[in-house]
Amino acid sequence: MTPALIPSLRLARTEGIGPIGFRRLMRRFDGDAAAAVSALPSVTQEKVRAPKTPSLAQAEDEVAALQRLGGQFLVLGTPDYPPLLAQLGDAPPVLAVLGDPRILHRRAVAIVGARNASNNGLRLAEALAADLGGAGLVTVSGLARGIDGAAHQGALHVGPTVAAIAGGLDRPYPPEHAGLQARIAEKGCVVAEAPLGTAPIAKHFPRRNRVVVGLSLGCLVVEAAPQSGTLISADLALDYGRELFAVPGSPLDPRCRGSNNLLRKREAHLVETAEDVLRHLPELPGGLGPDGFAEPGPGWGADAPEDWNQLGAVRHAVVSLLSHTPTPVDDLVRRCQFSISAVLAVLTELELAGRVESHPGNRVGLLADRPRPD
Repeated sequence: MTPALIPSLRLARTEGIGPIGFRRLMRRFDGDAAAAVSALPSVTQEKVRAPKTPSLAQAEDEVAALQRLGGQFLVLGTPDYPPLLAQLGDAPPVLAVLGDPRILHRRAVAIVGARNASNNGLRLAEALAADLGGAGLVTVSGLARGIDGAAHQGALHVGPTVAAIAGGLDRPYPPEHAGLQARIAEKGCVVAEAPLGTAPIAKHFPRRNRVVVGLSLGCLVVEAAPQSGTLISADLALDYGRELFAVPGSPLDPRCRGSNNLLRKREAHLVETAEDVLRHLPELPGGLGPDGFAEPGPGWGADAPEDWNQLGAVRHAVVSLLSHTPTPVDDLVRRCQFSISAVLAVLTELELAGRVESHPGNRVGLLADRPRPD
């Protein structure tokens, strides 16, 4: 067990602190999770409610429960944490893992697509995953019905695969994929951001999608209807600077209209064989998307901003720019014209106070059920 695990887990599981809030606090307290936890009651100027933090015993119980399942935690900022995922500004602070975590350091491609996939789509996803695995790449997907399951099955024919799931590691979903999850854990790796016992409800799937994309150098879409959840992954791939690929489909099949549109807009590389992916796959991502945070590890810390004593003015400027529609944090910083450290401090206060929430892609917005602050 790494020394930073228990305080990092307590900080990550604190009510109101998401992945972005975690990084803000780690930056503010120079990478010391224990110091951040101790300071939580006084961090926020918004005296709405004190943040609820798991006790030391509760965190230790969570670690022990995962160990009994045969798993372990990976902590952001430590060498064992997946390096590509760590580059995201909203990377999970702690990642629960079943299987071999070393696989998370290998070059990987995400394969995603429709749950109600066609037979041809399933056959192609399985064949592409097997061919990419034969070329030394790891397939990452979300263990869902349809394309995800086919991609995992194809990858297992030749090597390991990685499944990122929306609930806890003890809650396989869909239930009929429990056996597939067990096979992946034995031969590859299953990862989850959520605590054990967490049900895979709808709001967790976009967060799962960013983990699938974040672990990968590129994202391959096989069948996606317009406005489908698969296109969330495609958008995240573009936001995070990952290569985007799509398999063309029949214009008569509504399951292919979203993926065909990616090709029409020239946002994705056309893929018919694994070679089409290999030809365009970089060694490292071409860009990291909106971040605005120090790199994990020794670079967590940041100098105290000159405008630290002007947090009232910063708070007013930030709140006036926010709406219920999520906006990129780097846009807020640019428009506020205050230092990033001060803006992040204010966003942490507002998040802990339950007035804003963080979204994938390092975006933030007012909570939908709260009135706009004056």
